[in-house]
This record gives sequence, C-alpha cells and structure tokens, in this order.
Amino acid sequence: MSVSSLPGPSPSAAPPSPENEVKLSFFEHLVELRKRLVRAVLGIALGMLVIAIFVQEIFDWLMVPVRQALPAGTKLIYIDPIEPFMVYMKVAIYGGIFAAVPWILWQLWQFVAPGLYRKEKRLVFPFIFWGTALFYLGAAFCRFFIMPPAFPAILGIARAETASPMLGMSATLGIVTAMLLGFGIVFELPLVMAFLAMIGLVSPEFFAKYRRHAIVVNVTVAAIITPTGDPINLSLMAVPMIVFYEIGIIIARILAKKRKESSTALAKL
Repeated sequence: MSVSSLPGPSPSAAPPSPENEVKLSFFEHLVELRKRLVRAVLGIALGMLVIAIFVQEIFDWLMVPVRQALPAGTKLIYIDPIEPFMVYMKVAIYGGIFAAVPWILWQLWQFVAPGLYRKEKRLVFPFIFWGTALFYLGAAFCRFFIMPPAFPAILGIARAETASPMLGMSATLGIVTAMLLGFGIVFELPLVMAFLAMIGLVSPEFFAKYRRHAIVVNVTVAAIITPTGDPINLSLMAVPMIVFYEIGIIIARILAKKRKESSTALAKL
C-alpha cells in the first residue's frame, strides 16, 4: 500500500481556523441573542433597584436646568395623583439603563465575539471602556452645556405677558431623558463606525465616500435632538458629531487594516 493511499488530511484542504471555532446556525444565533437580551434586562433591573434608592434626588438634579429657566416662584406641576409615582418609576428605569451601560456593552460583545478573530477579541476592554466613557460623556455634555441655555430659549418663545409656563413633571422628564439618551447614543458614533469596520461589514472607504451625506444627516439629527433651532445650540451638537465621524473614519481604517493582516496571515497557514 502506497503512502498516498494512507488516510489523512488532503493537501488541498484548508487548515482549521482557531480564530472561528464557534459556528452557530441561524436558530442558535437567535437563542444566543435571546440570552444576551435577557441578561441585559436583568442588569437594567439591578440598576433600577440601586437608582430607586436615590430616585427623588436624581429627579431634582435632572430638573435643575428646567427650574432655573422658570419664572421665580414657579414649580413643576402634576394633575394625575399617580403621576409623581409614575415619574419616579421612569427615573428608576432610565437610571437603570444608564447604570447598566457597561453591562449592556459586555453582552453585545459576547454576542458578536464568536465571529471575531483572536486579535480582535482582545479589544473587549477598550470597547467596553470607550463605549461607556463616550455614552456618559455625551449625557454629561447634554446636561451641563446643552440644557442650561436650551430651556430658557424654549420658555422664552412665548412672551411673559401672553402666557406663563406650567410644566408637567412627566412631560418635562420625557424631554430631559430623551435628550440625555440621544446625546449619549450620538457620542457612540466613532465606536459604532470602528466596530462595523472591524467585523468587515462596512469599509472605511464607504464612510469616507459618503462623508457629505453623513454631515447632512448629522446636522438633521442634531436639529431633532436639540430642543431649540438656534445656531448656537445646533452647533454644540452638530460640530462634535462631525468631529466624531472623522475620528471614526481614522479608527475604522486602523482596525480594517489589522483585520486584513489577520486574514492574510491565516490564509498563509
């Protein structure tokens, strides 16, 4: 019996890739997604329990820019007797989401990690750190730089001799939380772009090619998120978004280059 007839791996067979050992079917992907969503929700629930202890203090802190814009002696109002309770519940829910951001990012990473190369998996801690930092930075930027001038501008639209503001707790909280979440998500733009380039879904050239379109979209989103249409508040949102987009292109190019090098190295094995 010749040596060539002995059982063994075919010379033309591709070597197994230790980078992608986990291969899931579509149903298994859905099961994994469900597991990650359930764990993310549990993390939010745990954050709600912690935030609930300080819910009144957090609500008062969130309403500081609003109260400063109101006429002297004016307070937030409520009509439904259960409205304060529902407002505090919403504060706990949104606060739980804010507190659980690192945990949510971890669950997202765990969901996509099986499809990443080994070198890419090492980026888990930078991903979670910068994702968390950018989200909180966006929310803080909104709270300290956008809200203080925004609410006086909103309430100043109507003349004092024509109408006086009577702001409800629930509606005002909805505006405030929408702004905080919106800015937090928008500040994640570089991370999202880098992640899409890292997994090979979108190329850095695509981001660069549609830069002008992205600027138009950024300004439009900024006009929607910022409650006033004046150029100052609009620029406070639009300019960071444009800068972050350019930073995202740079990071995407670096990660895409590293992914290409990893793919080339595996192909040579």
